[in-house]
Parts: sequence; structure tokens; C-alpha cells
Amino acid sequence: MPSAETTPARVREPETVRPTREDEIAAAGSELIGGPLGRRALTGTSWWTPVRVVVLVAIGMFALGLVQKAPCYDGAWFFGASSQYTHACYSDIPHLYQGRGFADGLVPYFDKLPGDMDYLEYPVLTGVFMEVASWLTPGSGGIQHQEQWYWFVNAGMLMVCAAVIAVCVSRTHRRRPWDGLLLALAPAFALTATINWDLLAVALTAAAMLMWSRGRAVAFGVLLGLATAAKLYPLVLLGPLLVLCWRAGKWRAFFQAVGGAAGAWLVVNVPVMLFAFEGWSKFYTFSHDRGIDFGSFWLIWSQNSSNPPSIDFVNTTASALVVLSFLGIAALTFTAPRRPRFAQLAFLMVAAFILTNKVYSPQYVLWLVPLAVLARPKWRDFLIWQACEVAYFLGIWFYLAYTTSGDAHKGLPTEGYHWAIALHLLGTLYLCAVVVRDILRPERDVVRRAGDDDPSGGVLDGAADHFILRGLRHPEQEAPEEPSRTDWGGPEPLPHEGRSL
Repeated sequence: MPSAETTPARVREPETVRPTREDEIAAAGSELIGGPLGRRALTGTSWWTPVRVVVLVAIGMFALGLVQKAPCYDGAWFFGASSQYTHACYSDIPHLYQGRGFADGLVPYFDKLPGDMDYLEYPVLTGVFMEVASWLTPGSGGIQHQEQWYWFVNAGMLMVCAAVIAVCVSRTHRRRPWDGLLLALAPAFALTATINWDLLAVALTAAAMLMWSRGRAVAFGVLLGLATAAKLYPLVLLGPLLVLCWRAGKWRAFFQAVGGAAGAWLVVNVPVMLFAFEGWSKFYTFSHDRGIDFGSFWLIWSQNSSNPPSIDFVNTTASALVVLSFLGIAALTFTAPRRPRFAQLAFLMVAAFILTNKVYSPQYVLWLVPLAVLARPKWRDFLIWQACEVAYFLGIWFYLAYTTSGDAHKGLPTEGYHWAIALHLLGTLYLCAVVVRDILRPERDVVRRAGDDDPSGGVLDGAADHFILRGLRHPEQEAPEEPSRTDWGGPEPLPHEGRSL
């Protein structure tokens, strides 16, 4: 009998999973467009494929996010100390056009900047993105006109990134393209998409996840290396991949991924390192020296203590907490009854990085949204988490409105902002908890309950286990030696099942 190593888990392509038949919230929401898809509905014959629908919805939500920034575009970015906060439409993009020398034609990393920030404090690939946008920005008119155009050009480029993310998330789980609607309709995604340039790294990371799901380890590594050249957080995905490949014995794929990531990162960074090392290193020195900032539990501690923690203490402790989180994820991986899915561990690791960091800017939620969709595609849990993130999005701007409005004190006082931070932390911890529960009880995992093993796992999907810490597991939790596609017992059809769309 052939083993799971030689027999693919997807010998035949099962039908697409229909969320309206397994998710109560999705079924209820579908009533707005005619109800859940019927049992005898003809699918696969229309131009309106799931991926195309998801992309168009994502672009529509992105456009609504641009509309939400209209009060700032019309003047709040330029007039009034607190108006951009009271309208909750702040963005770094127009302010940094002049503040980082793009308006004056300065070259990032090579030309020193006037003021407190002597060099651009972003990784190289993000700096390239910012520079390209400045080339496309008309140089005529006043500085306000140029900053408006710079934001608009960046918004167009970031919209392309959003479309790429939607495509990649919808296609990573072959049988679950409709899960991409979670991302497309995520309110926090639309609200924060144009605050900064994070979508570039998120798009490259989503593309890397798609490549890994297709078994293309080198392509995954290259894209992950490029993502790390745009933002630091994608690097942490190699930790979960290490322990998963260890458990499955897939060392060749892991080292191919690491080699591709290292090579791509070096190709982007080495030229700048060699000729403008001081400017290149600014991102790393700034990240290290940066004080306790918005959104972190460290800020609550600092603002409520007569002896706040020092920066060195926070840096050391935050790093130690990330390492402990990785060790906990490794223990979970080696003792779980089934090998966890890659997306589950990737979400947990990035969430741990965010929760322990000394700063949580509102756009950091973009890092988690695609991973959350792949890790826990359940509408109820996703919307609970999104509600917490939207509350934090409003909380930080109203707090800044309070601190910048002088004696008027328009906005949210410090105590209220601390509650907003706590809500963000609790929402993220809640989603982490249900993902951990799915790992410990695979029958609760909606992806595996539909019959899949690890559709985002690539070479890990359906692979046999080679290393397990059996001594730490109950005998009833022992995984089979040759795992194959598992039927965890699908959910009962919803009452709407017989109705047509």
C-alpha cells in the first residue's frame, strides 16, 4: 500500500466549500443577495468566479476606505492641529512626502535629511516603493497640491497590492476561495490600508503563502525575502515553518525556502549596505532606540507607573517574550494530535510578535488579516476580532485629538485610550485562543472539518509525521503513521440549504 509520502492528498479535486452551507453568519449575510447557494445551483459556468468576485469586493471596500479619508484630503492634513484625528483619517503618506525629502528630490538612504530624522527610517524595498511614487507625483503646484497627489499615487499603487492580497488569499486554499470575502469585507483592512506602506509587505507575504501552498519552496523563499526587505515581520514565518518541516521531515523544502529568502533579501539590501550603510541601518537603529509608543501594553504600564520601564528593559523583555512564544508554538506543534496547519502557526507567531511589541500602529492589523482568514475562516470569530480592531482604530485617533486640542480636550482621555488598547489586545488574544483550540481539537477546525489536511501547507499537506514528542501526549492523541485526507465529520446543513441564490 503506498504511503502518504508518495500518494498526494488531493488525488481528485473535491467540490468547492460553500460557506453559506457551513457558517451561520455567512448564511444570514447572504440573505442580502438572495440567500445561500442552493443544492442544485449550477456553478463553474459564469465569468463571476469566486476569485474575481472577491477581488472586486476588495477593490470596492478599498475605495470606501479612500472616501473615508476625504475630509483629510480636502484640508485636515494641512490645517488644524487635531482635525485629522477628529475625522479619523490620518495618514503618514502626505506628511512624509516633504518630511523625508521626496519633495526636494533627495535620494533615500544616500542623502541626509534636515531635521530630527537624518535618514529614511523604512526598509529598503519600502523606500523604493516610496521613491517610485514620488517619481509619479507631479512636481507642479504648491506643496499641498503635491502632497495630495503623492497620497493619491500611493493609494493607487497600494490598491494593486490589495488586489494581489485578495487573489492570493482566495487561491491559497483551493477548495475555499469564498473565504477571501472575509478579507475583502474586513472593515479594519479598508480603514488602515492607506495609513502607511504596509500593504506592500503584506502582498509579498500573501504571494509567498500561495507559492508554499503549491509546493514551490524556492519561490516562497524569494517572495518572503522580498517581504522582509519591505517590513521585518514576515521573517517570523520561518519559525513556524521550521517546526512543521521538522515534524514532517521536510528539511529539503525548508532549506530551499531559507536559501531563497536569504538570497532575495541580500539582493535588495547589499547594494545600499555597501554604498550607504548609515542610511541603510537607520531602520534598525530607529527600531531599537524607539521609545514605548502607541497601542502596546507597555504604554499602559508606562503611563500608569511612577517608575516606567526603560527602553533597554522593554527591548530585552519583548525579545524574550517572542522567543518564549516561539518555543510555545514549537511545543504545540510537536504535541498536537495532528500536525498544525501552516497558516495557523503563522498567524500565532505574527500575533505574538504584535502583542509583545513596544508599539502597535493601527495599520499593523493588515499583517494579521490574511493570516487570520487562512487560520480561522469563521465569520463569527473574525468579526468579533475586527470589531475590537475598529474600536482601537477610533480610539487612537480620538486620543490624539484629545492630546492635540489643548484646553478644549476634544476626544478620548488617557484612561479611555487604555481601554481601547486593552480591547485590541483581548480581541487578538481571543482569536489566538480559538486557533489554539482548533489545533488541539482538529474536529473544531472548519478547514479540516471540510475534509482537508493542510491546504496551505504545500509539501506538508498529507505528509507523514517523522518527529513527535510522544511522551508529552496522551495515547488517544497519537497521530496515524500515514495520515491522509481526514473526514472530521462535516457540519449539519443549515436550514437555508435548499434555497437558491
